[in-house]
Amino acid sequence: MNLRGDKYMANAAVTSTLKERLIELGGVSPDRVRLVPAPGTATIDDLVYANDHTSPLCELVDHTLVEKAVGFESSVVALTIAALLRSFIAPRKLGVLSGSDGMFRLIISSVRGPDVAYLSRARFPGGKFPTEAYPSLAPDLAIEVLSPSNTKAEMARKRIEYFHSGVQLVWIVDCVDRSVAVYTSPDAAQVLTQDQTIDGGKVLPEFSCLVAEFFADLE
Repeated sequence: MNLRGDKYMANAAVTSTLKERLIELGGVSPDRVRLVPAPGTATIDDLVYANDHTSPLCELVDHTLVEKAVGFESSVVALTIAALLRSFIAPRKLGVLSGSDGMFRLIISSVRGPDVAYLSRARFPGGKFPTEAYPSLAPDLAIEVLSPSNTKAEMARKRIEYFHSGVQLVWIVDCVDRSVAVYTSPDAAQVLTQDQTIDGGKVLPEFSCLVAEFFADLE
């Protein structure tokens, strides 16, 4: 991993204050950080238990349980995007789509649940559908629909983790600006507005639609 990636994924052992921990997590609000188990000590088993017994959903970030940012508007848009993608993917039997509760074990200390993710059949382990609660896989496409409590640093960290783990394409969807930032690397983005067309690039060749379709249910 490059130096920038190391900065965002620092070892929990060097963190001595809550302020430092929040910075490492991407400047998230303290309200989203679970204190049990103590930040820096959480395991996969803790994550599974938390998501089975409490809400909202959590992600595991540097051995810390961090509640996912949620919002009604972002949820509606995520489902719309999933429906548009599924109408293209399903008839062609290209792979599967997951929602925010479909978690991926990306690196040793982090498990992420993109708001929408596409996993091609080529990535199925041994050619079989993954049956683990949180499989050690990276989707081909990860889509994050911004909620009010998401921070820029948090999303930057997510992009680093996604691409470091093998994700090929990331869409960051902004409901306020009605736009989509298309990333092919952690920092290389093209921002598309409502009247422009978004496509699946090398991940989903031939897929395309107007960005405005992502926000159709908000009208």
